[in-house]
Amino acid sequence: MIISNKEFHVNGLTYTIRSSIEIDAKDLSELRLQIDGETENLDRERGEAFIDISGFEQLIHADTISPKNLFLVAVADKRIVGFSRCEGTYLKRFSHKVEFGVCVLKDFWGYGIGKNLLQESITWADSNDIKKITLNVLETNTKAIELYKRLGFEIEGILKNDKILSDGEYYNTIVMGRFNDA
Repeated sequence: MIISNKEFHVNGLTYTIRSSIEIDAKDLSELRLQIDGETENLDRERGEAFIDISGFEQLIHADTISPKNLFLVAVADKRIVGFSRCEGTYLKRFSHKVEFGVCVLKDFWGYGIGKNLLQESITWADSNDIKKITLNVLETNTKAIELYKRLGFEIEGILKNDKILSDGEYYNTIVMGRFNDA
C-alpha cells in the first residue's frame, strides 16, 4: 500500500517518511545489514537472513500492491536512515491484523524516527480497517516498550528465554498488541 509523504523536523533534523519504492532496494539491503550489526534489539545478527537487492525489489513490489502490507522508509539528508513494515495475511482468521517491525540507524536514534514510522503505520492501519497491530520487543529495550505503551500497545505475553545475546545469557521477548475497535 502507498501513503502520502510526510515531513518531520525533530531536534534540528529534517526527514521524510514515505512509502518505499523499488529503487530503494539497494540502499535497503545495505542499510539492513548495517543496522543488524549496530544493536542486539533485533532478531538478527549482522549478515543473518540477508536480503539482496532483488529480494528487496520483490518485497517492495508485493507490499506496494497489497492492501494488507505497508513498507515505509525514513529519508534524511537524501539517504534512507530507517524503515518499517506492516505485514498482514489473507488467512481469514487473521485478516484483521498486521505485524509491525522497525529499524533505524543508531546515528539517527533520538529524532523520533521509529516513533513517527509507527505513528504513520497506526494511522494507515486505522484508516484501512486493520483492527490489530502486533509486535515483538526485547525485554531490555525499555525505551521502545514505553513508547509502544504510550501509543496504545499492551503487553500480551512473554516468550521466556527466547533469545541468546552476545553475553551468552537468555532474554525474554515481549509480545505487544494494539487493538482498534472503533
